[in-house]
Amino acid sequence: MPQPPDVTEIVARTRSARTRCAALRAALGTTLIALPFALIASGVPNTFLTVLPVVPGLFVLLLLLLQVRHGRRLAVCERVLRAYPLEYRDRVDVRGSDWLLLGTVHTLKLPIRGRHGAPTMRALNASLTRRRPRGTEAGAWFAGDPAFGGVLIPCDTGDMLFLQPAAWERHEAERAGAAPGRRAMAAEAGIAALLEREPNTIVAVGD
Repeated sequence: MPQPPDVTEIVARTRSARTRCAALRAALGTTLIALPFALIASGVPNTFLTVLPVVPGLFVLLLLLLQVRHGRRLAVCERVLRAYPLEYRDRVDVRGSDWLLLGTVHTLKLPIRGRHGAPTMRALNASLTRRRPRGTEAGAWFAGDPAFGGVLIPCDTGDMLFLQPAAWERHEAERAGAAPGRRAMAAEAGIAALLEREPNTIVAVGD
């Protein structure tokens, strides 16, 4: 079994990656919006093609706003890591990925040898990166409660993924019937309720 990761270092690196990713996207969106004005000021004719970069620029900034306003997973990951111990899982089954507004949602399972019925989990990178989970071939470290959610740290990369059950309602009976101490720990970690739901594309900005 590999050595447990340095949680403080993982959190700091994830926060830095989140800040860097947000800054790059903000710079890209702002540059695309400002580009037509710079071109027109330099004498380029004001045509449809000239102002076209404004559209993707606004999309980039809107997407960033949605992710920052609705994505609270990094702070909750820190709470989970304070509340739960790390457990080594020698197998991670990554089933697929979907590109959604709040991030790229990865579907995976964390089976345990000799046990059946591991829940399908919805996983998002705690930073704003959208890449597919890497480094899971060597296993991963999990902190949390599968019925409520938790944190996954692949051994080979040190990425930090926030997990909650993909079919949240399906595990409601298990959560309701859990021992008081188990529910209290989930509440302390901030995972007693569904944390993130994909926002309505029309009203998300105004929520």
